[in-house]
Amino acid sequence: MNTTTKAVATRVTATALTAALGISGLAACGGSGGSGSGGPASKTVTLVSHDSFLASDAVLKEFTRKTGYRVKVLRGGDAGAAVNQEILSKGNPRGDVFFGVDNTLLSRALDKDLFTPYEAKGLARVDREVQLDAGRHRVTPVDTGDICVNYDRKYFADKKLAPPRTFDDLVKPRYRNLLVTENAATSSPGLAFVLATAAKYGDDGWRGYWKKLKANGVEVVDGWEQAYNDRFSGSAGGKGKGDKPLVVSYASSPSAEVVNLKPRPEKAPTGVATGTCFRQVEFAGLLDGAKNEKGGKALLDFLLSERFQEDVPLQMFVNPVLRGAELPEVFTTYGVKVEHPETLPPEKIAANREQWVEQWSSLVLR
Repeated sequence: MNTTTKAVATRVTATALTAALGISGLAACGGSGGSGSGGPASKTVTLVSHDSFLASDAVLKEFTRKTGYRVKVLRGGDAGAAVNQEILSKGNPRGDVFFGVDNTLLSRALDKDLFTPYEAKGLARVDREVQLDAGRHRVTPVDTGDICVNYDRKYFADKKLAPPRTFDDLVKPRYRNLLVTENAATSSPGLAFVLATAAKYGDDGWRGYWKKLKANGVEVVDGWEQAYNDRFSGSAGGKGKGDKPLVVSYASSPSAEVVNLKPRPEKAPTGVATGTCFRQVEFAGLLDGAKNEKGGKALLDFLLSERFQEDVPLQMFVNPVLRGAELPEVFTTYGVKVEHPETLPPEKIAANREQWVEQWSSLVLR
């Protein structure tokens, strides 16, 4: 897997639905990263996260210089598994701060009282729309990302066919057999795409939409790696060997495709159908029972600092939540701004997720 593919793939492993649905598992592994090795325990703050967390060494070392605390990163598999482990160890957490619970899992973590309320410094520079627990401050928003249909520019240019822009476009005959998506029962992007259609068409309409999409030849594979690198014709990681010019991926995929290219092209080889997006918001929180509560609060403050927020895009290929944080040139030149993504309240996701996935599986996979 090349560097570009790895950068995007970090966003993929963040949620496995089997764990999100409450199937407990302790297969996750721990480790340290950044400036976390060594030092007295009282001067170490432990960040528990899913495997996708990345931050540059220089940024973590700056936190140490400013606060005296070294950061130890304890990674625990995908987001669902990591959240489950914290639920099982509630009151005696493995660390001080948890990073990586997103809006598809948030209500479950909050219902289990995993976090101690703390209003992080810098929160005034974060839009209220992503502060999904603003009244109680049990979690702090850190980044956002959009899951959308991506398209292969060359395919559509060669065919002299306009790429789709909206959900409604995807069920039109001209796009028959062109789309590959991920299994909503095993993949975070696949789940988000189903949630997007539930938000778009409502409780009474989303199933009818998927019947049309299935009739129009949508292909379903297990996960993002297979969809993007094996089946998608526009993937650099797969060297364009797939035959599907449409794939469910990320709005940041075009930036990731060109970040290592020299010279860089005028346009990214992939585009984004901005009318097919679902907004994910990722949070961090001070774990209930944290042994280093003071250090945990300092780390939450740092996660909203300009230094960390401006490091986020090229580390995890997501967008910072801090207003005024500068984006790297590859994001501003090749990135796509999604003005009106679909969203759902976390409590609605929690109440319906299992049922929706079962219904989706019956409609599309059987």
